[in-house]
Amino acid sequence: MANPTTSGGTSRGSENRGTTGGSTGGTMGNMQNAAGNVAENVRETARGMGETATGVVDRAREVASNVTDTARDWASGAVDTGRDVVNRAGEYAQEAFESGSRYFQEHNFRDMADDVAGVIRRNPIPALLVGVGIGFILGRSLRS
Repeated sequence: MANPTTSGGTSRGSENRGTTGGSTGGTMGNMQNAAGNVAENVRETARGMGETATGVVDRAREVASNVTDTARDWASGAVDTGRDVVNRAGEYAQEAFESGSRYFQEHNFRDMADDVAGVIRRNPIPALLVGVGIGFILGRSLRS
C-alpha cells in the first residue's frame, strides 16, 4: 500500500501553496497598485506645489515691480518739489537783495536810523530780545 500521508500531503501542500500563493500574489498586486497610486498622487501634488510656487514667485516679482515703480515716482516727485523750493528760495533771496540794494541807494544814513527807531517803537519786545541775542553772541565771541 502506498503511503497516504505522502501522496495526500503532496497534493494538499500543492493546493495550499497554490491557494496561498494566489492570495499572496493578489495581495502583492494590490499593494503595488496602491503604492503606484500613492506615488502618482505625490507626483501630482508636487507638480501642483511647483505650479503654486511659480505663481507665488511671479506675484512677488509683480509686487516688487510695482513697489519699485511707486518708489521711483515718489522720488521723482520729491526731487521736483525740492527743486521748486530751492528755486523759490533763490528768487526770494534775489528779490530781498535787490530791495535792500535799492533801499541803500535811495536813503541816507539818517533815514535808515529813523526807520530802525520806528521798528523798535512798533515792536519793543522782539527788539529787546534781538538786542540781548546780539549781546550774548558778542560776549561769547570776545571771551573765546
